[in-house]
Amino acid sequence: MALTGARKWLNEVIFGTDTPAGKLFDVVLIWAILLSVALVLLASVQSWWVRYGEVFFVLEWFFTALFTVEYLTRIYCARDRREYIFSFYGVVDLLAILPSYLALIFTGATYLMVIRLLRVLRIFRILKLVRYLRDANILARSLWQARRRILVFYAGVLVLCIIFGSVMFVVEGPQHGFTSIPKSIYWTIVTITTVGFGDITPHTPLGQTIASMTMLIGYSIIAVPTGIVTAELAHELGREKQLARCHNCGRAGHDADSEFCKHCGYRLEEFEPTPSD
Repeated sequence: MALTGARKWLNEVIFGTDTPAGKLFDVVLIWAILLSVALVLLASVQSWWVRYGEVFFVLEWFFTALFTVEYLTRIYCARDRREYIFSFYGVVDLLAILPSYLALIFTGATYLMVIRLLRVLRIFRILKLVRYLRDANILARSLWQARRRILVFYAGVLVLCIIFGSVMFVVEGPQHGFTSIPKSIYWTIVTITTVGFGDITPHTPLGQTIASMTMLIGYSIIAVPTGIVTAELAHELGREKQLARCHNCGRAGHDADSEFCKHCGYRLEEFEPTPSD
C-alpha cells in the first residue's frame, strides 16, 4: 500500500531509522520506556508510594497518554494496519497501555489485588525496547531457528525428570519428603538444573546415589542448549555479513556496523536485515 502526505512522513519517522527525525523519535521513545519502567519499580516500594503516590499517579498517566498516542499513530501510518496490530510489536504496544485503562474498570475494593497486578503488568513496556536493539533481533532469530532442536532437548530432559522422579518416589518415599511423583519430579528438576533448594533431600544410600547421578547428568546436559543457540547465532551473524553487500564492487562479508567497504572503500548503504513494521 503506497502512503502519501502526512501518513508517509509519519511512517518514515516512526517505523524508519535512516532519517534524523526517525533516530530522534527512537531515542526519545527509548528514554520514555526506561523512565516509565523505573516509575513502576519505584511505585512498588510501599514507603515511596505513601510519600509520592500522587506524583507517581500523574507521571503514570502522562506515560500512558504518551504511549497511547504513539500506538494510535502507529496504526494510522502503518502500511498494513491489520498486520501491525496483530504483530508481536503491535501486541506489546497494546500491553504497554492496556493495564492503565483496565485499572479504571476494576475499581471495587475486592479487586485491589487485580489493580495491583495490572500495575505490575506495565513492566511489559520494556519489551518495546526489543525493536530498537539490533543484537536482540539477531538473538531472537537464532532462537527461532533453533526452536525444534531446543524443544526436542527439553522433551528429553522432561522424560529424564519423570523417570528419576518416579524412581526417587519409590526409593525414598513419603517419610523423606517425596510425598508424590509430581513433588519428586520437582526435586529432580531442581537438582538437574544445579539449583539445589535443599527443601527435599534423599536420606537413603540408594537415594543419594541416584541424586549424585542426577547432578552429574545436570552438569552434562546444561551445555547442550547453549551449543545449539551458539551455532544458530554464528549462522545468523554470518548471514548478516553476507547480506551486507557493497553496491560498488559487489563483495559481501562486512560487519553490521561497517560504514565503508573494506575492499574498495565505497560508502555502504545502511543495512537492515529484517523488515520494519
